[in-house]
Amino acid sequence: MISWLDSIDKALFHFVNDTLSNALFDVVMPIITNQDYYIVPILILIFMLIFKGGKRGQIAAGILIISVAATDVIAAQIIKPWVGRLRPSHAMADSINLLVGKGGKYSFVSNHAANVFSAAVVLTYFYSKWKNVLYTLSTLIAFSRIYVGVHYPGDVIMGGLFGYVMAWSIISLWIIFRMREMKKGRRWVLYE
Repeated sequence: MISWLDSIDKALFHFVNDTLSNALFDVVMPIITNQDYYIVPILILIFMLIFKGGKRGQIAAGILIISVAATDVIAAQIIKPWVGRLRPSHAMADSINLLVGKGGKYSFVSNHAANVFSAAVVLTYFYSKWKNVLYTLSTLIAFSRIYVGVHYPGDVIMGGLFGYVMAWSIISLWIIFRMREMKKGRRWVLYE
């Protein structure tokens, strides 16, 4: 069964990385996938949440940071080495359309996908009106990882699911903590 799933994963990878390859995506996807471009917008977002978002924004920023940090560390330090699946950029570099650097050795799960979906879940929990934008952006970033040649589709799908579950786990802990604080009459956990 695993070999069957692996062959489907590789076939889908080649479809995205080779068959869908075009001049426009070859320029746009490396930009979308490059996390260096996210640093300033993320810092602005966190700044806005903390200093302009009131109590809701401050709590959202705290949960966002905890959720993404936990997701990133577990994916990179535990799951990837444990699974040990080589990236397509390492396993078959000569036969793919590699548009960025090879990246680290292991690919399962995609940290990019896990982190952006974790962030999307947290932000849409607090600001539901941004749901469509955040999930579209997360999906685009996850897709870009396949297109540029550094992840298989299974890596990004499972990464996205992992980030989703991690975020909801952190949010659930927040809800439990919030309810306990409210029962004790501590109003700092309330926000409008």
